[in-house]
Amino acid sequence: MSLTRRTLAGLIALAPTRAWASEGPLVAAASDLTGALPVIAERFRRAGGGPVRLTFGSSGALTRQIEAGAPFEVFLSAEASLARRLVASGRAEGPGRVYGQGRLVLFARKGSRVRPAGGSAELVRALKDGRIRRMAIANPDHAPYGRAAREALTALGVWTLAEPRLVLGDSAAQAARFALTGGADAGLLPLSLALGPELARAGAYGRIDPTLHAPLVQTAVVLRGASREGRAFFDFLASPPARAVLRDFGLAPEGDV
Repeated sequence: MSLTRRTLAGLIALAPTRAWASEGPLVAAASDLTGALPVIAERFRRAGGGPVRLTFGSSGALTRQIEAGAPFEVFLSAEASLARRLVASGRAEGPGRVYGQGRLVLFARKGSRVRPAGGSAELVRALKDGRIRRMAIANPDHAPYGRAAREALTALGVWTLAEPRLVLGDSAAQAARFALTGGADAGLLPLSLALGPELARAGAYGRIDPTLHAPLVQTAVVLRGASREGRAFFDFLASPPARAVLRDFGLAPEGDV
């Protein structure tokens, strides 16, 4: 990733939910995209597409906002089922587009007694020997990465051990802030956030075996009533410049759904 992209990503990464620009189509996005999507939006603007407003949150919470009438034009979910739900209800147009495959990692700050490079095995060891006293994950009730974390912990046989130690973030980005600032000893987080400049400088990560949880098939949809500019941004997500950014952040794009 270039210095320019790192600088731009650093301005937005792990920031609270907010709009990226004062005008242009309003795009709702899963919080694991707080590093990648502003870079894509800037490339879209430079290509003549104009400004885009970005709002980040958990996919479940954003879905409920859309169902309640929030004026978003494009939705990038961290989970395909939520996008399909909006298509089925008539709030989104089908088919959607798979823009990436989410990956879960164990993250810990530098100097931690947790050795995250060990991935799934280290997660189990550190929970059992007490090196993880508090662990950050997104809330499984509405965040796909939180559900993936719960599934992985259950598959590893340590959910009962981990549950009382959990520090729940409203979104994956908030869970990352807990792990980054010392609110937790480690976190189960999206790879896309661990690759962002702030977390990359502050700590290290190891991948969790993806067979331990349901696939995180990250899917985008155009919402009913979207403007021409909103549709153009949706189409831009499949372009080589956008796909390159997604790869930089560990979200290897797939095909269409």
